[in-house]
Amino acid sequence: MAKRSTRRHAAEAKPSLYEVITNKIIAELEAGVFPWARPWGVPGGADQPFALPKNAATGKTYSGINILILWGRLFEVGYTSGRWLTFRQATSLGGVVRKGEHGVTVCYADRFIPKGEQGSTDSPNRNETEKEEAAIPFLRRYTVFNVDQCDNLPEHCLARAPALPEREIVPQAEALAFATRADIRIGGAQAFYRPSTDTVHVPPQPAFFEQINYYRTLFHELGHWSGHGSRLNRDQSGAFGSKLYASEELIAELTAAFVCAALSIKPTVRHADYLGSWLKVLREDSRAVFRAASKASKAADFLLAFGASASLAPTETEPKSSDLAPCVP
Repeated sequence: MAKRSTRRHAAEAKPSLYEVITNKIIAELEAGVFPWARPWGVPGGADQPFALPKNAATGKTYSGINILILWGRLFEVGYTSGRWLTFRQATSLGGVVRKGEHGVTVCYADRFIPKGEQGSTDSPNRNETEKEEAAIPFLRRYTVFNVDQCDNLPEHCLARAPALPEREIVPQAEALAFATRADIRIGGAQAFYRPSTDTVHVPPQPAFFEQINYYRTLFHELGHWSGHGSRLNRDQSGAFGSKLYASEELIAELTAAFVCAALSIKPTVRHADYLGSWLKVLREDSRAVFRAASKASKAADFLLAFGASASLAPTETEPKSSDLAPCVP
């Protein structure tokens, strides 16, 4: 009896699939992660440009919450394909999921009518709304793997993409990035600055849905690069999700905006779309954005100084980065 009670309490304590998925998305949003709003796709991906995820075995497109789940995993890991399948589907196609690979949980949503209600719902006196209210929704979970996690799948499951298009180069931006002599590594599906190696990482420009946004991302990461101890020496020790981390992200984002403005580059991504992870900092400290803008102005001036040649100097009609932020100590 005690064992049965323990099992029942354990089952009650276990979060539902609704709760698991909802809590994960909330955590991502609170961290400022919006996979559906990223300005680049998956370099070399099978579904270039960015597209809805598909089942590699059936060719059917996933829908609803599964789209968000699979998009999130796609960008988190950096898979080159937007195609997924179950372990059983991979086996039936002659393929195999590699040992040690971890899948992602997706769900199948449906409704059922309890046995006691089935007779009454068939009554001609009940309208469709009443019948729908009698049905109980449920979720069934199952695990899928990206085709990148599998071997020996038939070629039609992979559907590799054609070569990426030519780059849309902005000469003054290229010249400035080169002049910094920063270690810029182009490739992969993530954009970040790694302080431990002092390296800047960005996806290839053709992977961006609108290629002009490559430069906004590049100068964002170079904004982080400017804060290295050997340069402007900003505190970059904040862990992901901390106030210090959020503040550094805001500085880098504003740096990118100032540099792009100085170079007459107009990204199509609205910077306000990426303020999610900074909201708490801004709400708790009314001076935070002033300090961030001041530090961003110094970072932008630091970067622009590398391209102090006539071809890169702002014209009289172009704003200088120092004019775009308040002078706050």
